[in-house]
Amino acid sequence: MHDGRPDYLAGDVELHVGDVRDADAVKRAFDGVDVVVHLAARVGVGQSMYEIAEYTSANDVGTAVVLEALAERPVRKLLVASSMSIYGEGAYREGDPGERTREQLGRREWDFPGFTPVPTPETKRPALSSIYALNKYQQERACLVAGDAYGIPTVALRFFNAYGPRQALSNPYTGVLAIFASRLLNGRAPRIFEDGAQTRDFVSVHDVARACALALERDGADGRAVNVGSGRAISVRDLAAQLAATVGVDVEPELTGEFRLGDIRHCYADVSLARETLGYEPEVELADGMAELAGWLEGQTADDRVEEAARELARRGLSG
Repeated sequence: MHDGRPDYLAGDVELHVGDVRDADAVKRAFDGVDVVVHLAARVGVGQSMYEIAEYTSANDVGTAVVLEALAERPVRKLLVASSMSIYGEGAYREGDPGERTREQLGRREWDFPGFTPVPTPETKRPALSSIYALNKYQQERACLVAGDAYGIPTVALRFFNAYGPRQALSNPYTGVLAIFASRLLNGRAPRIFEDGAQTRDFVSVHDVARACALALERDGADGRAVNVGSGRAISVRDLAAQLAATVGVDVEPELTGEFRLGDIRHCYADVSLARETLGYEPEVELADGMAELAGWLEGQTADDRVEEAARELARRGLSG
């Protein structure tokens, strides 16, 4: 989550995203522990496209350091956070339409005519359309490969759009709910790319935590990558309107009609495998989760850097 809170847990020892590149610190953290939960990552699709070395170092090299330490100090279970970003576009009933091109986006052709979104299963072919997506796929595969080689039961959980209290509010590349909340806290309208009809799957941090606990307690998903989401889709435009109403702010979202390279149109989770292998069931309804988030937002402050981030992407030719 990269906001100063612990990202990486090894038993009772807490490390942060920068620490996972310190081999000695990681090895010390593993002394006497039997479970490792690897959540550390630099996050954000847009920023990953111009901080390529930093993202690759923190995410890929950091994970390699973790795995070298585990090779010397095997544990009972390794859990690694993967991401829905590795799918690129989600699944469609009619087949794979491919990824949207810069030319298509430039013509403001947002959708795939004749294609109907359906829940995205783990069998969907990855489409790594950003450095962040590539990093997360490498983290996932490296952990599963090394876990198998060293006899460490390993599970990769592919988180969809997680949200909830204590989420970072001042990073313009984190989850869209946090970004919208930051705008609203500063009396500004949420900025929405494209036409706002793109859909995503938002999963409460409580459901994410429950999935992690199940993966540590049960062995049904060992050696596999498993989706963790709500299993439901909502448009970004409707999400912004619902959040504004929940926090009691009467403001219409700003539809920019702009695009960002690497963004996808539709993706929501098929959670059948998580249900089958872990007994996972999403329990928090979006309305309830947003109400909890709104309660936490009272009294919070946020540095709204959305427009700054948008200018940086435009300057580098990564939006239009």
